[in-house]
Formats: sequence, C-alpha cells, structure tokens
Amino acid sequence: MEQEPTGARRRLGAELRRLRVNAGLKLEDAAAGVGCSASKISRLENGKGVPRPADVAALVEVYGGVAGVEAEMLERLVTESRTRGWWEPFTEGLRTDPHFLPSPGRYAAAETDATAVAAFDLTVLHGLLQTPAYAHAALRARLPGRPDWEIDQLVRLRGRRHEALTATPPLVLDVVVDEAVLVRATGGPAVMAEQLDRLLTLSELPDVTLRVLPFGAGPQRAHAGRFAILTVPDALGPDVVHTEGHAGESFLESPADLRTYREVFDEVRAAALDEDASRAAVANHRDAHRAAAVEASSERDVRTSS
Repeated sequence: MEQEPTGARRRLGAELRRLRVNAGLKLEDAAAGVGCSASKISRLENGKGVPRPADVAALVEVYGGVAGVEAEMLERLVTESRTRGWWEPFTEGLRTDPHFLPSPGRYAAAETDATAVAAFDLTVLHGLLQTPAYAHAALRARLPGRPDWEIDQLVRLRGRRHEALTATPPLVLDVVVDEAVLVRATGGPAVMAEQLDRLLTLSELPDVTLRVLPFGAGPQRAHAGRFAILTVPDALGPDVVHTEGHAGESFLESPADLRTYREVFDEVRAAALDEDASRAAVANHRDAHRAAAVEASSERDVRTSS
C-alpha cells in the first residue's frame, strides 16, 4: 500500500538516519562523503523537501550500501516521496504569508500522517469540525483582503480533511473547546446554529471526543493559545505539536515540547465538562444562535416591508 508523500519522506528520513548511525557517521561525515552540506542531510532525515534519487543513492553508498528487500524498500520510499500529496491541488497558486498563511498544505500533510489528534480550540473550532460556511467566515477573518477564490480553495481543503474522521481506520480526534468558541458568532447566528448542529453530529462518532471548557472553569494554562498534538506512527517519525499565532505557525517535535503540551492538554481536559454535559452545552448555545437568527430574520422582514 502506498503512503502519502509526507509519510514516505519521514519514513525514508528515518531509514537514512538509521543507516548513518549504524555506519558510525555524524552528519558532517556523511556530508563530506557526498559533497553537500550537513543541513541538507538533516533536512532529508527529517522528511523535509523532495528527495532526489541521486542524493539518496550517494548517501546509501557512503553508508556501506544495502541490498535485497532493504534496497527495494528504499527505492519505493524514494518514489513515493516524490509523488504529489492529495492536498497540493487545493494549495496551488495560493499566496503565502509568513504570519498568517506560511505553508498552506503543511498542516494537512502532517495530519494525514497522524493516527490521532488532541486539540484545544480557543478562538474558532478545529478545521476538522468546521462547516463550509463557518470555515469561510473564519478564514475570511484571518485572511482579510484575500480574493474569494483563495478562501474558497482553503475551504475545500478543510472539507477534504473531514474524510479522515470516517476513513478506515478513522482519525481519532479528542478536542476541548473553550466555551467562548461556542458563543462567538463566527459568520453570524445562522452560520453558528448550523455549525453547532454539525458539531453535535460529529460528537456522536465513535472516534471523536468533544469536551467544552466552561467559563466557570476559570483561566487555564491552555489559554496561552490554541494547539493540536498529532500522534504519528513510529515508522513515520516523532509526534508533532502544531501551534499558530500572529508570528505564524510552529511544528514542535522535541520531547520537552511534547511533554509540556500533553500536560497542558490533560489539565484542560480534566477541567472541561464531561461528554454528555458538553453536548448539552453545545445544544444550548446552538438554540441561542438559532433564536438570534430567527429574530434577525424577522427584523429584516420588518425593515423590508416598511
């Protein structure tokens, strides 16, 4: 079975690192052996960039060579690493921005490799949970001035990501949502009513866990900002923490960072409502938005008829 290119790149990188270590070579030694920089080899080992077959072959030769099944595996990984990811058609032509859209497909690529995501949402719902209308409003607020076609393309990308929740096997999603996200009228009350209705439906999926952090829980360490912890199979590399803010997005892989964010997630999860109470809270806010939408519609009708 073929892997997505990011998974293949991370697996290839892990194999190249293993071969180098087994050969007793440091990055600098390997770089000298093939005539390139140590940073280039480091990027290959970390699954970043598209590997050139000639570069991989040169490294393997420096490491003592491989044969048989191992050689076939490396050849397959190189081939799969050079294919296009499913997300790339959705990101073609998008203008990047170092602060708000640094790498449009990178998170989708990382999420594709993951088997589970644990997320805390502070301002808007996680992309895996968003309806098209909600996603459009959230993206428009984050990317003002962008042409409609770019926003539409990013909305379609988020929609395609949703398939992971019902795939075989499905992506396991454990999310804690700050109550402010449920109150904030992203896109207006009608959009919010539809979004929260969808959230209730998704919360019934066997591999989706939804908890709401109520206002009454008070401030938490998690309030420093939204984050997602992606659990990745060992063969594809380390787990990843994704964060984003005004300075752009970060992908953290160090054991210390992972340990800290897991502690923070466990804390905020423990402070949140249980699943049944969380669904009740979502339903209450949905009903409030629905009532606000009806009232707004009635007011428009009155203005139109007067």
